[in-house]
Amino acid sequence: MARSRVAVLRTSPGTVLKDYHELLNLAGYQDVLDKSADTALKVNISWHFFFPGSSTTPWQLEGVIRAMKRDGFDPSLIHACHNRTVVIDARFGERENKQINVVQAHGLRNIHLYEGEEWIHIRDAVGDLTKQFLCLNDVYRHGFMIPRRFIGENILHLPTVKTHIFTTTTGAMKNAFGGLLNEHRHWTHPVIHETLVDLLMIQKKIHRGVFAVMDGTFAGDGPGPRCMVPHVKNVILASADQVAIDAVAAKLMGMDPLSIRFIRLAHDLGLGCGDPRQIEIVGDQQAAAENWRFAGPFKKMTFASRMQHQIYWGPLKRPIEWSLKTVLAPWAYIASVIYHDSFWYPVLARKMMREVLGSDWGKLFHNWDAVQALATEAGYPHVGDQPARLSKAGWSAFVKSLAILGTCVKEAPEFSLRRRKVAHATPEA
Repeated sequence: MARSRVAVLRTSPGTVLKDYHELLNLAGYQDVLDKSADTALKVNISWHFFFPGSSTTPWQLEGVIRAMKRDGFDPSLIHACHNRTVVIDARFGERENKQINVVQAHGLRNIHLYEGEEWIHIRDAVGDLTKQFLCLNDVYRHGFMIPRRFIGENILHLPTVKTHIFTTTTGAMKNAFGGLLNEHRHWTHPVIHETLVDLLMIQKKIHRGVFAVMDGTFAGDGPGPRCMVPHVKNVILASADQVAIDAVAAKLMGMDPLSIRFIRLAHDLGLGCGDPRQIEIVGDQQAAAENWRFAGPFKKMTFASRMQHQIYWGPLKRPIEWSLKTVLAPWAYIASVIYHDSFWYPVLARKMMREVLGSDWGKLFHNWDAVQALATEAGYPHVGDQPARLSKAGWSAFVKSLAILGTCVKEAPEFSLRRRKVAHATPEA
């Protein structure tokens, strides 16, 4: 049996487009993704505000699209794919993170799964596979819905290298979370590791091909995926094995992959390889051997992350967790937006980002649209002189957070589902 392969390369703005093309082919993506099928580029937006390391970078998306077009993929069969979260505004986020700039420049479709897409019951999608689930049958007693369009599509995940307060690290496996679970994803938080394994089973069943490209030009440490300390690491990764790429990313961050529960579970079930000793590394061996010695998500937790742990796994579970499965659940969404968007980002984010905003990657992000005309086949030899500045910071970010708070309440599934039921109810005769 062939060993799982993960490609790792060191990169720079001047070579990043060439490097992404080389990376994808080192990892054998053309053997995995069917060129005759639609390919969903599953964009990651962990925060609608720009925060280095948190969300898919524009050069990651640009590099992948250019590579696919160069290798004969039909652009009409490629689309960007977004999910919605009640505390994340995907439409705002794709603008702030300059992802929509890339999609529009290439003339690709841009699909938001919650806007007019059909969702079907999981049993209709995967049949008896549901009998193998570790936890989703218990979480969703009546089943759940997944997007119909995913069935038979390729999916190419675009995560970043970062830590996570629920799963220790987050990457390829976690990137499926928003796209495959709909209104009540937070119900799975107490069993989040088992959930990611169940979702990987589903992906292997429904998708024509599954592939992941992970950007570590910026990498996030601390209580991610939002309130992190970003670092410039100049590394990119790719693999057809979702478990293996997450394992290699965890190892780069200084962690034992097999000590992370979702990686261990998936490895033991044969869904991929989580043991770095059994993974074939191709590309830059020296870069792959680095140890960044990240502190991880649990040593300096924020107030919000401590409370979340108390509610899902600690002493607050019994008195509070039940409310998250009732019409009272929006209190948690409101609390999250107030803490993260109205307080943490306006007050603390600039301090965390200061060092990386002035890096070449920070300059490339800030000057993204201006430097496109100067791009070569290799990358961006000129990134501009101006370091990244936040379009939303301080008072501006606080004001925007109030609008997000309104959207959060409006789109809360506890309310929106009731509105849809009323709208579709048959009037009495």
